[in-house]
Amino acid sequence: STQNPNPTHSRSRPFRPFAPPPPPPLTQLLARRRRRQTPVRRHGAYAQPRGISSSALPYKRTPPTWVKTAAAEVEEMITKAAKKGQMPSQIGVVLRDQHGIPLVKSVTGSKILRILKAHGLAPEIPEDLYFLIKKAVAIRKHLERNRKDKDSKFRLILVESRIHRLARYYKRTKKLPPTWKYESTTASTLVA
Repeated sequence: STQNPNPTHSRSRPFRPFAPPPPPPLTQLLARRRRRQTPVRRHGAYAQPRGISSSALPYKRTPPTWVKTAAAEVEEMITKAAKKGQMPSQIGVVLRDQHGIPLVKSVTGSKILRILKAHGLAPEIPEDLYFLIKKAVAIRKHLERNRKDKDSKFRLILVESRIHRLARYYKRTKKLPPTWKYESTTASTLVA
C-alpha cells in the first residue's frame, strides 16, 4: 500500500464538531425588546407621555376643623413672606408644612396671588414664566462655556418656544402688558 506523500492534505475534511453561536449579550436583547415596543403617543408638544395623576382638591369650601389660624393672621404671614422675596408657590408650601394651612382660599376666601395683588406685592412676571426665563438664562450661560453642547442648544430652543407660548397666553389674559417681549439679550436682567 502506498502512503500519502502529503500527510497534511487528506481527501476528507477534518472533523469539526458543530457549535451553536454564543448568545447575544443582554444589552442587545434589551435593545431588540425596546425596538419592538410601540412608540408612546403624546397629546401635545409639551404634554406628559403618561397621565397626570394628582391629588384632588376637597369639595368642602370651609376650612378644616384643625385649622385654628384666623384669616387676618394668614394674610399677615403671606405679606411677610412676600416681602422676604418668596414666590407664591413657596409661600403656600411654608404655610402648609410649617403652619398646617392646607388651602389658603378656604381660610381667607382668596388665593395667595390675589392677596399679594391687593397689597401690591405680586411679582411683575408670572411665576411659571419667571422660572422658564431663569432656565433659559442658565442654559445660555452654559453654552457660552460649552459651545459644542448640541443637546443644550436643542433644549434651549424648546425652553424658549415654551416662553413665547406662555407669554402669548399671559398677554391675552392681560397678566402681561401687550408690549412685553422676551429677548435673550436682556433676559438676565428680568431674573436678576
